[in-house]
Amino acid sequence: MGAAGLTVEDQLDAVIAQAAGHERPVLLCSFQKEESVLVDALVRLGLVGRVRIATIDTGVLFPETLQTWKAFEDRFGVQIESFEALGDWTGPSQCCGAEKVAALERALSGADAWITGLRREMSEDRAGTELVEDDQKRGIAKYNPLAHWSEKDLWRAISAGDLPYHPLHDQGYASIGCAPCTQPGSGREGRWAGTDKTECGLHVEA
Repeated sequence: MGAAGLTVEDQLDAVIAQAAGHERPVLLCSFQKEESVLVDALVRLGLVGRVRIATIDTGVLFPETLQTWKAFEDRFGVQIESFEALGDWTGPSQCCGAEKVAALERALSGADAWITGLRREMSEDRAGTELVEDDQKRGIAKYNPLAHWSEKDLWRAISAGDLPYHPLHDQGYASIGCAPCTQPGSGREGRWAGTDKTECGLHVEA
């Protein structure tokens, strides 16, 4: 059971429905296991089309990410908008710079609600994630329907619904970013391997 005595599944549906009540909601999709569950929820709740789905394409995504992108569109019947963030992505030191943040701002342009796949279990930085937050930097509401979900919860939902998911999860990649700077690892330890970087900048308030 999660907050307010609700199951995590109840929380998911309630928070997504609340986000969809805004005039211009958007779900940012990175094609990881969290988005498998979130996009499926939009379909189940009849909110495809009501909630815009967008992704950031850095030009150096894993081939498996591109395969998962197509699998999402085919299985869920959705059209995912792409916002390019093309830069000199040759390794962790170049990863997630101004180009990617600028692409995020374009993806969120005009939106008044942002749905994310953030979970408390992901890292210490995200341990305080709330179901609903105020993104003061952008002046929009931020919804984290999976905040209280565990890895086990995610995989149970993916298995029960036979949902498409990123194949690199089966190769030890718990968190998947761009090819030049992502390695296998639990939690987010495979991201920006060999550096002290813990966040990409997209979810950092400034």
